Amino acid sequence: MTPKLNNPDMKNKKRALLCAFIVIIHNLLCAAEAASPPDSPVPSLETMKASNMELRERLEVLEKRLGVEPDVMEQQGQEDGWSILKESKLSGFAMVSFFHDTSDPADGRSNGYLWSDNTDELTLNKVKLTLENPASRSATDWDAGYHVSAMFGTDARFLNPSGGFTGMDDIRQAYVDINVPVGEGLNIKAGQLISLWNFESGDGGTVNPNFSQGNQWYFTGNPPGTGVQLSYPVSEKVDFTLRAQNGFYAGAADGNNGKTLLSSIGIKPNEDIWFKFNGVAGPETSADDWLTGAQMLAGVNLGTELNLQAATELSYLTWESMSVAQLGERGDAVSAGLWLWGDFTEKLGFGLRADVVNDQDGSFTSGLLGFPANPGQEIYSTTLTVTYKPIAKLKIQPEVRYDTTTLAGGYDGDDSRWTIGLGASYTF
Repeated sequence: MTPKLNNPDMKNKKRALLCAFIVIIHNLLCAAEAASPPDSPVPSLETMKASNMELRERLEVLEKRLGVEPDVMEQQGQEDGWSILKESKLSGFAMVSFFHDTSDPADGRSNGYLWSDNTDELTLNKVKLTLENPASRSATDWDAGYHVSAMFGTDARFLNPSGGFTGMDDIRQAYVDINVPVGEGLNIKAGQLISLWNFESGDGGTVNPNFSQGNQWYFTGNPPGTGVQLSYPVSEKVDFTLRAQNGFYAGAADGNNGKTLLSSIGIKPNEDIWFKFNGVAGPETSADDWLTGAQMLAGVNLGTELNLQAATELSYLTWESMSVAQLGERGDAVSAGLWLWGDFTEKLGFGLRADVVNDQDGSFTSGLLGFPANPGQEIYSTTLTVTYKPIAKLKIQPEVRYDTTTLAGGYDGDDSRWTIGLGASYTF
């Protein structure tokens, strides 16, 4: 560590304080002269101007000798502010869509559907803004940064769990990012963090193979939560993450006295294959009903001329005393999903998804996303999305999707439906 006496900032501060001290002494002398008895000679205005000019010249000479630049502290503050902004990255996207639901819901809202659940309407789905300057991982040096992202649009109600707190409505994610020089570098994030679960991102078609969101993302996934997260690279092929947050579904604030623990182990045997194993355990209601679960994600790059890639998601959740089918009993849900996507050309690609959610007791679908109260159901969907990129930052995604459920009349009076439409997104 550099000694304080040799620190340039400390020298500048001392020099500035010395100059300020001289000015104060001069002002005191002027005040004393002004307060002298009436019979004392009063200096003329010209004399006072000359005195002030002489003092200014002396101060300028003194500053040059001491190496103090004018307004050095103010300039330093401005430079620090610009430096932070220049090191930060601003990014985001805008997304719009139009979709038709063949079940023709009377209220115009498609049950159990994300996004564009307002059928036959032009929809501004999302506008996302992200400003960030992440901490750099290091084995030897501390570092700190931040991440702030805001989400606006009709999808924000699914993406920004405010917990009823004013000011949290538009926040998708916001946290302090810290690197602690332990081992290869321990990363700490504290704030509102997006889920560790699920293959699909809440950013939808901007990053996912499909425009719409699969059933797993909502019914066996979870929203952002406020907490603290530790991440560490065990090796080049294995990483570990542990998080404590208010609850799996709690969002910004908890509803009980406990905290939920989430863990994730990532394994990447080679450049083409990856695995991720997630776990969750914690009290989730005011009655401290525990929710536990496990999830496996996996992906593979199949190569070929189409740049084919595939991924899968397998999830299991159980919730104590939350069964709708049998009051007082636990509720269970299992889900599975499969994705296959690739590129026909540089500008034209496709995404195919098939998923199933088996909500055995109604704990995970009853009364949600427009579904009526129910003792359990099985939901199936198959989705085909074509992605056209006329320019690198623009995606146009026609999509056709088929949904079916074992819940009689679950889709606005129908047991199945087709959803057909078009989404577009611009990324910057």
